[in-house]
Amino acid sequence: MNKWSILGILMLVILLSACSSKPNWEVDITKEPAFLKGKTSTIEIELSDEGDPVNGVEVTAQFTMVEMDHGTLEVTFDEGDDGKYSGHAEFPMAGKYEAAFLLEKEGQEIEKVIEIDVKKAAGVASINGEWITEEDVEFYRFINHLHIEMARETDSKKYTGEELEEAMNYWDTQDEMNNNQNTLVAQIIRLRAMAMLGEEKGHQATEEEVQAEVEKVRSQYEDSERATQLIQEYGEEKFWKDQEAQYQRIVLTQKVQADVIELVKKDTPEASEQEVQFTAEKKYEELLVSQVDSLEIELL
Repeated sequence: MNKWSILGILMLVILLSACSSKPNWEVDITKEPAFLKGKTSTIEIELSDEGDPVNGVEVTAQFTMVEMDHGTLEVTFDEGDDGKYSGHAEFPMAGKYEAAFLLEKEGQEIEKVIEIDVKKAAGVASINGEWITEEDVEFYRFINHLHIEMARETDSKKYTGEELEEAMNYWDTQDEMNNNQNTLVAQIIRLRAMAMLGEEKGHQATEEEVQAEVEKVRSQYEDSERATQLIQEYGEEKFWKDQEAQYQRIVLTQKVQADVIELVKKDTPEASEQEVQFTAEKKYEELLVSQVDSLEIELL
């Protein structure tokens, strides 16, 4: 065998070795994006090599629709922990997309193509995968409006002249603020986060407890002519069904609040009732912040 043949074989061996050393990373979609007109959505992936997480990879992707031409979406992914990467994109519509991932690390580069079904978002936000729907937001808007109208009713009987005008202007402002979707979503997140914590602590909201709370608020609404009128317009059956679902969570949060109060009393047995209440409210808010931080919340 001449030297040229040997050289050729060596070159072939080197080439094959280079090819065989190409990484075999797996791409798993751990969170599919959703379509919501005019809003960005998050897509999350996990990179692994024979089950082990792969870190330190530069990840980019191009998304194109399979059946329609809406151009190409270029997405750069940010690295998280344990081989997790996330990116954000505003999809033009729901449907099937081809995602071409380009993965680069230390001079090595591979491409993975995956088909993704981008579905229309089922809500305006999600908490640990549980959707907050537009219907949820509208219910909160209605409840807030209901309480504002009840307050108007009370003040109209209590004040006259300039004081009445002042009070009505205040409630007008509150009603305008009630149209802010972000505020409503924040209220929903607050309640759901603490209800989840209640469940994590082993609490339950029994049917008897929920019905007892619902009956309390029912009597308050029945005492108000304006509240009765608004509930009838909303639909009584639907309203009380929504209220029962709401009070499932409220009962759980009440139990978390009771836990906090008991803890404060135990830690400060000499404190007055007012001091206990003040400290408990502060600790509850701290607990709320910690709980929200622990949840996977996505605003669309």
